[in-house]
Amino acid sequence: MKVWIKYLIGIVLGVLAAFILPLDNPVGSEILSFLTELFIHFGRYLVIPVVFSTAMVSMNKLRLSKLLGKTALWTFSIIILSSLLLTIVGIASILMVKLPRIPITIDVATEVTKIDVKGMLLSLFPLSGFDALREGSFILVSFLFGGLIGWETASDQILFKPVATLADSLSKLFYNIAVFFTEIMSVFIIAVVTSWTITTRSILATGIYTPMLIMFLCDFIVIVGAIYPLIIRYVCHDPRPYRVLFASIAPMLLSFATGDSNLTLPLTIRHGKESLGIRRRCSGFTFPLFSMFARGGSALVVCISFFLIWRSYSSLGIPFSDIMWVSLMAFGLSFLLGGFPSGGAFILLTILCEAYGKGFETSFLLLKPAAIFICSFASIFDTATAMFGSYIVAVKTKTVEHHTIQHFI
Repeated sequence: MKVWIKYLIGIVLGVLAAFILPLDNPVGSEILSFLTELFIHFGRYLVIPVVFSTAMVSMNKLRLSKLLGKTALWTFSIIILSSLLLTIVGIASILMVKLPRIPITIDVATEVTKIDVKGMLLSLFPLSGFDALREGSFILVSFLFGGLIGWETASDQILFKPVATLADSLSKLFYNIAVFFTEIMSVFIIAVVTSWTITTRSILATGIYTPMLIMFLCDFIVIVGAIYPLIIRYVCHDPRPYRVLFASIAPMLLSFATGDSNLTLPLTIRHGKESLGIRRRCSGFTFPLFSMFARGGSALVVCISFFLIWRSYSSLGIPFSDIMWVSLMAFGLSFLLGGFPSGGAFILLTILCEAYGKGFETSFLLLKPAAIFICSFASIFDTATAMFGSYIVAVKTKTVEHHTIQHFI
């Protein structure tokens, strides 16, 4: 059975369980909360080992094949351009379509989460290099440590051959274990989706946020169903660009249900390798970087959310200078969300509201009930970007072995 079918069945069963089983009680909520937490721990269990070991192999092979510069250039170019594209789409959609206003409610202000840029930079080089393997959220720390080791092992192939061989074996070992974990997660996802459905059905029943969600969905269809395949068609000269979309189904389902970029990473790497045929030297470099920095989906949903809040508070037109300010802030800050694998989109919205000022400091509370939807849509956009972007890099660096769609997992 295809992996995406397993995840789809798990999601359907989770939705049905939310409506059939009597879980709207303290005991049921406690059980679901525990199972959800267990799922997150289970899903993230091998992220760091896979990222660290594969980064060593990837950096080593890229340096030896003299493809590191080209791979890095394509990767960061796509990260920047995709984030810019998604920001523009978000701004254009909310300006062209005037969504109904959200009823103003009075809520207690909460503390605004800050992006500690200084702390993030310091965390890249902990007091001990081995502490890099303990960081479970900001995976750039372990990726950088693995990359440094991989880079140095390529400087003397004879002297460091045992290290390179060990890294290669560990990478394959952790990957095979991760494959088993991703199979089990298709079962565990039932509990997560059950909890997600129970949380969201009362919000959907009000109909207040439905127009905003429809806009998110329409943007997703346009970008993933049209724009990204067209880019693949003309940039990669691939006559069957929808193969990439087909290979992305399972990762996108998981990312939407969890809103967690780190948890989804092993599944995207697996589909990149076994479905799209992206070689390890490329996937070990691109997928972690896309997961950390290609957060244009957060910029898109935040732009829409912010201007929906604006129109809910004011009937005046939005000045062009404010449109540009919001666009640039959402675009720029999206690259700093690597330390927030889940919930990053709503954190970005709170930061944007506080930075804008003019009485909007706590206006993000208007969309707080819909935060779970905002983060889910942001995550599915970012996962699609990682899949399409990594495929483009692989094609342009000739590190891909094309598989027929019948052999996709």
